[in-house]
Amino acid sequence: MTFVESRVPGVKTGVGKKQRRGAPRPARSRAVYSAIDLGTNNCRLLIARPGRGGFKVIDAFSRIVRLGEGLGSSGRLSDEAMERAVDALKICARKIKKRRVTCMRSVATEACRTAENCDDFVALVKEETELNIDVISSAEEARLAVAGCQSLLDPSYDHALVFDIGGGSTELILVEAKGDQRLRILAWSSIPYGVVNLAERFGCADMDATRYAALQELVGLSLANLDKNSQVQNILQGSRVQLLGTSGTVTTLASVQLGLVRYDRNKVDGAWFDSSVIQGLARDVALMRYEERLKQPCIGADRADYVVAGCGILETILSRWSFDRLRVADRGIREGVLRGLMGVGTSISLNLLQD
Repeated sequence: MTFVESRVPGVKTGVGKKQRRGAPRPARSRAVYSAIDLGTNNCRLLIARPGRGGFKVIDAFSRIVRLGEGLGSSGRLSDEAMERAVDALKICARKIKKRRVTCMRSVATEACRTAENCDDFVALVKEETELNIDVISSAEEARLAVAGCQSLLDPSYDHALVFDIGGGSTELILVEAKGDQRLRILAWSSIPYGVVNLAERFGCADMDATRYAALQELVGLSLANLDKNSQVQNILQGSRVQLLGTSGTVTTLASVQLGLVRYDRNKVDGAWFDSSVIQGLARDVALMRYEERLKQPCIGADRADYVVAGCGILETILSRWSFDRLRVADRGIREGVLRGLMGVGTSISLNLLQD
């Protein structure tokens, strides 16, 4: 199956005639777009206008809602979790109305994909906020993650492994970028482990080495599915593969490594790190006492338990394949949604490798 970037009816994306002085601005310049990413842990909003080669963010919002809390044991979204998510979405809806958004898309991922009462939750969101939530497949989630991060793909590499550590799942996407200015997803895997369900399963507030090893072993068994294909193995064992990570885990660890006293997206987004350094830091953070993690200014109480699970996933990825460097992205699904709505950026196709 091939995915193509969606287009917005009535919004021209080509180059038209030169605008006359004093004439009304074209419709595209007046368009305002919004993207909501409702994940297992976070609710995130971006509102933007089209800009040269991309878009300009005019408003944003992010809140930890823990929508998937307890989902692993009950199979359902709890009333408390749904209430937290709806409260955050009400703020998003007010911002969307205030900014006079003309085109929007709101997507939900793993928690809603797996919850028995997902339809009830989507109906509740519609009733309370007038927002339409699109529960996307893991394949679409992978494509949007790549679309959102594509400007951080280094053209000196022929391939990239993009990973997104979420609350309820982790996506890994092998991308080819050659010559014709198109990105091709050659292989992808969605493993059913993220920071929320792993933290609940292993009790990550105070982690010890034995439980941490068990967590990594569980993640490693799922990662094995990606490189069962011999062509994928050959690519990942090569030297021309970029590793690009997008998630709260990698941006948090980047902040700690940079010694930031408060989070600074401009310093984190696009930063390169030696993989061995980040791998060692991930283990150190995971095995810190809970009180020590609380003292880290870019971790804090909201992430002090979940970051441990994220460190376990990240360290397992770094130890499975040999990458010299890791690039960090503070961008992802929301940016991918916006690029799709605006019809900007490189087109992305899904061409899976077969033995």
